[in-house]
Amino acid sequence: MRASKADWNFKDLETLYLGYGFTYREGSKHRIYHHPLYPELYATVARHTSLAKGYVADAVKLIDRLQQLEIDNE
Repeated sequence: MRASKADWNFKDLETLYLGYGFTYREGSKHRIYHHPLYPELYATVARHTSLAKGYVADAVKLIDRLQQLEIDNE
């Protein structure tokens, strides 16, 4: 994911977010992911087959932030 932000799809991001413990709710055209332990961590992802690279870049930053919060709270 860090190496290439291209060719990721909605299912790929869903797998990533759920794998890191995020839950989600449905919006009208988007899915909103949030982490139950860190409510400040959330992302809105359009439900399209292919995604803009910005969604992938945001996911990388969000996961990095989650990992840092988990280290800080040990």
